[in-house]
Amino acid sequence: MTSKIDRIIARLQKRIAEGQPEEQYEAQQETRLVAARYTKAENWPAAVDILSSVSQALLKAGQGGSGGDLAILLVDVYKQSKQKPDAESKGRLLTCLRLFDSEEPTRKKFIKEMIDWSKRLGDYPAGDPELHHVVGSLYAVEHEVEEAERHLLYGTKDSPEVLVRLEYEWYKNDESHTAPIYAARAILPYLLLANVRAANASYRAFISTLREGNKSLVVQDVSSQSSDVRIFPSLPLLNFLSLLLLAVQKGTPDLYRQLRAKYAPHINELGGAWDTALEMIAEMYFNIQRPRQSNPLMDMMGSLFGGGGLGGMGGAPGRPAARRVEGPAAEGLD
Repeated sequence: MTSKIDRIIARLQKRIAEGQPEEQYEAQQETRLVAARYTKAENWPAAVDILSSVSQALLKAGQGGSGGDLAILLVDVYKQSKQKPDAESKGRLLTCLRLFDSEEPTRKKFIKEMIDWSKRLGDYPAGDPELHHVVGSLYAVEHEVEEAERHLLYGTKDSPEVLVRLEYEWYKNDESHTAPIYAARAILPYLLLANVRAANASYRAFISTLREGNKSLVVQDVSSQSSDVRIFPSLPLLNFLSLLLLAVQKGTPDLYRQLRAKYAPHINELGGAWDTALEMIAEMYFNIQRPRQSNPLMDMMGSLFGGGGLGGMGGAPGRPAARRVEGPAAEGLD
């Protein structure tokens, strides 16, 4: 037998599918009232069912404002019911997310509320990795570079590949010798977030794509008893990033100091763009104290995202566009 809530949902869905915008708006308002009654009665499953079903119907019908409003209300019900992020609850939200038009204003608030819910009731202080990955991947498809970076950095093991692909596409609009700067937009933040595995995965993915896209790029393989390293004679800062990742694994302060000294001329040509990030990395992995800031946490987040990307690198535009990122000149890239 069909339950009462199922009958209500079916009626509202039919009304939305067949109705005009006014009737669709009325269906949204009725849904809010019904959901409020179930919420007051703490009938959480019924409230969730009607909000998720009708919000999806409205979003499919192109009513982004009304559908987005109900999707946000769905997140609020999850918060009130203290629903932890699990496969079912995340699945409902991600289904809604994928139905939003990219230009719909309520989508941004929905994403914020969804991530905040997963921070509050989930196991990850920065938010659920799966949610971050899906959000970041959507932004990457839309070439919203900064928003994609913010989420993919907190994503899953699959996120580095998506992030690197985005950075490489952005790099292709720039001067050939600036490749290390775009690689660093993934590698350095992952190190700052203590995700060494993702930093290494990002480096490997970037150089693989770089070599595939630049067949004439000169590469030298250097082997030692402890490691094998690929050297790019025309891209010294890419070599620095590779050796930095190796040094992080060893954690030897003198090794890091030698590395910084060797590549200082090239790093200095960036005009301080990496300085703050590298100071924090030196402290995190090599116990080399940096000058105290008034608020280290805010300074770290500013280095990642605010006031110009990595320590002043410069914020990403909404969509990749041809522009020059200052870096040391190099030859050998087509």
